[in-house]
Amino acid sequence: MAQPVPEPSVLRARPGSRTETPLCQLAQGVSALSGWRRYGLSFLLGVCATATLPPVDLAPLLLVAFPGLLWLDEGSAGPWASFRLGYTFGLGFFVSGLYWIAGALLVDIASFWWLMPFAVLGLPAAFALYSGLALCATKLATNRLRLPGPARVFAFAVAWTIAEWVRGHAFTGLPWNLIGYAWSGGFPGATAVLQSVAWIGIYGLSFLTVLAASLPALLGSPSLAPMSLVRRLAPALGAGLLIVVPGVFGAIRLQTTPTVDRGIWLRIVQPSTPQTMKWDPRAAERNFRLLLDLSASPASQPIAAVIWPEAAIPFLLERNPPLRRQIGSIASERGYVITGAVRANPPPDPVKQVWNSLEVVNKDGEIVARYDKAHLVPFGEYVPLRRTLPLKKITPGSLDFSAGPGPRTLALKGLPRFAAAICYEVIFPGAVVDEEDRPQWILNVTNDAWYGRTSGPYQHFAIARTRAVEEGLPLIRVANNGVSGVVDPVGRVLGRIALDTVGYADLPLPAALGPTPYARAGDWLLLGLLLLGALPAVFRLR
Repeated sequence: MAQPVPEPSVLRARPGSRTETPLCQLAQGVSALSGWRRYGLSFLLGVCATATLPPVDLAPLLLVAFPGLLWLDEGSAGPWASFRLGYTFGLGFFVSGLYWIAGALLVDIASFWWLMPFAVLGLPAAFALYSGLALCATKLATNRLRLPGPARVFAFAVAWTIAEWVRGHAFTGLPWNLIGYAWSGGFPGATAVLQSVAWIGIYGLSFLTVLAASLPALLGSPSLAPMSLVRRLAPALGAGLLIVVPGVFGAIRLQTTPTVDRGIWLRIVQPSTPQTMKWDPRAAERNFRLLLDLSASPASQPIAAVIWPEAAIPFLLERNPPLRRQIGSIASERGYVITGAVRANPPPDPVKQVWNSLEVVNKDGEIVARYDKAHLVPFGEYVPLRRTLPLKKITPGSLDFSAGPGPRTLALKGLPRFAAAICYEVIFPGAVVDEEDRPQWILNVTNDAWYGRTSGPYQHFAIARTRAVEEGLPLIRVANNGVSGVVDPVGRVLGRIALDTVGYADLPLPAALGPTPYARAGDWLLLGLLLLGALPAVFRLR
């Protein structure tokens, strides 16, 4: 009777054989773990993956997290075991990566204490399904097609990237904590690698990153030990090339793309108003006066626009002409005040509908342009299935916010045309700019005071910075409290206001680049990249 042949992904060297290298021993030891040790290590590896993202920025931990996960999966008996393992990894990844969301509940903990378990564990538990399915799909492909080690790694990178893309689009989407953002922070050389998003977008960079981080898992395969030194080191060399080659081209792009000053100066104002005071009627006048005082400070350059953060005004501007005149008084003769504000349906009708908006006020106190936020936060700005779920939204007020029509370009005399993105709208790749009416810069206003001194505000700034590189457009970011700053079209931060800082900064607006390949083609380039990544599995089908 024929003997069963072991699956290629779970071959083992005999203990004490000459093919058993230290990495083989480590891989075998990891794959042999069971019970709480197995799932505990998987959870910790997920936490390691989070530590590669801002503000920790320990990108080398990618070489711990993903090889460790694949070695653990060597010991999985089947797809269901792989799903459980990937799910535990994802739980560690999202609990440590999204804990800051619970900070929003602390603002009114008396009303929302019961939501705390859902914020801390419920959302990560839901998102962990994606990483579980990615590892499960990898195991299914490996078993059905009898994939060798390298093909298994490619299949895993493809499955992980598809899971990230679906997470970024399904159920309104939340493309936060994408692995590609490991290159959006302060790790040395990260900005050079980040340039690749101008071609393949952040999802494409996630694919390259997961592939590069996973290839070293092959160094634990006993089948490599008897081979020549070059062949034994091939996985490490391949991983290095996947990062070094884009990094070299990115460095050349940075070196050959100077920041061009358009001669237009903007004043960004960060009042750092605590969220507990933001909508307090007793503090409204004080908050408004602080904005006026910061904005009216003397400037060494003519200011084309003063920019205030999301929901900076606690009043309805279109219903308060005296307030608009006060705001207009701080604008230069041909300049503007651009502010986040809550907007209601026009007077004299009573307030029946509200929008989270960006409104532009000129010197005469007139509202000359506006943008309404299109991508609203579920349970934060509206309650899904309002008639079914008897819940109130986290933001103040009894009315749900209405959604705007989507990306649009605002045109103001004396200012280059710009795209507006309010709060987390900026985290959605390919959905910030109207490419049919291409702007010259992106304005992101936000209020990260909800989240205090957590990783959330730092990650939000890094994500916004990535949109600038993807689109080839400078980005101006103004936060109530968070990280405000100016980013040029290749991702260089030209100036910033740190978290918890009350102040303003006068900074020049950089010039835009031409449309990037990603701006022209979007995620179609990602599809081509994933098809290339699937070729090793396709060859096995043949």
